[in-house]
Amino acid sequence: MKILGIETSCDETSAAVYETERGFPGTLKSSIVASQTLLHARFGGVVPELSARAHIERLPAVVSEALNVAGCRAVDLDAIAVTVRPGLLSALLCGMAYARGLAMATGRPLYAVDHVKAHVASAFLNPTGPDGDDPSTAMEGQVPAATGMSCGRPLSPSDFPVSALVASGGHTLLVTLKSPVDFELIGTTRDDAVGEAFDKVGQLLGLPFPGGPNVEREAKLGDPAAFRFPIGVIRGSPFDFSFSGLKTAVLYKLAKMPAREVRRRRADVAASFQSAAISALVDRAVKVVRSTGSRVFVLCGGVAANRALRSAMADALAREGASLCMPPLAYCGDTGAQVAVYAYFLIAAGAAPASADLDAETVSELFASAGSAEGG
Repeated sequence: MKILGIETSCDETSAAVYETERGFPGTLKSSIVASQTLLHARFGGVVPELSARAHIERLPAVVSEALNVAGCRAVDLDAIAVTVRPGLLSALLCGMAYARGLAMATGRPLYAVDHVKAHVASAFLNPTGPDGDDPSTAMEGQVPAATGMSCGRPLSPSDFPVSALVASGGHTLLVTLKSPVDFELIGTTRDDAVGEAFDKVGQLLGLPFPGGPNVEREAKLGDPAAFRFPIGVIRGSPFDFSFSGLKTAVLYKLAKMPAREVRRRRADVAASFQSAAISALVDRAVKVVRSTGSRVFVLCGGVAANRALRSAMADALAREGASLCMPPLAYCGDTGAQVAVYAYFLIAAGAAPASADLDAETVSELFASAGSAEGG
């Protein structure tokens, strides 16, 4: 079975081919990512209209390259999968329209994928190409993804039930899973996502976009105990997060400093902020493991590429006797690879292909039933 995964939920245009012969594990035959980081950097954040235009321009080349690297044609595919929720609506519509057209042209079934759930599926990836190499490739002129495992191990179907933390620019949530496709939401952020907080603090510190990796880089030079920033706690909801107060505390601290001192102590502020943010994530993860008795915990999403977080999470869970599973660094962000892998589990579970009236949604399935406003 060959599955093409297409991802356009925000500012990454990506496609990947995942192939299985006798079920899981299969082989990730290709993974192409065209990042829009350079396009949005001058604006300090993602501009939806520019993101949609870039997806439209790049999708044909990205999909073609994914098929070429995988050594197959569109007619050789057995299924096509695409992210349809959550995310920027204009961006989602680009990928969905392209995938729907390709499915109609080839007569292949189309599967709709929830972006949040696909992030958890990225932890299954232990990718090897035809020659034993990681097939993740950045398009020419784009920013290549980081590689390497750092710590942890790939997730396996035999690990279930498991708990997971999805930490990204649009989401910070905790889930438990009975199977790769059976999710239960147990905690989320009441305000900002942790990735958004990293980006905002990076902006406050005068660091380039995106803030996350640049705050992490700056934090390596600073003292994490230099400042005491608050860790948000929601009374009565031990698994929920709040990062608005942390972000505001950094703003007020910087506002009281002369410009010269801000420049001199920028690394200390970055390190102290990062320490507080990581403490909040690790604290909730440990509480979930203790509450559910999970012996396997998954850390995924764009913020999971933060090496300090990976290390702190691994140490804390090891003390609880739990194993940590994480995607390789190249697959923490938004990729077609996670879409294709999650689609495999949907198909294996007997899920029906998407209907003809398929539409994009800004809210994850995890929140839709509760009427939450959290989107991409």
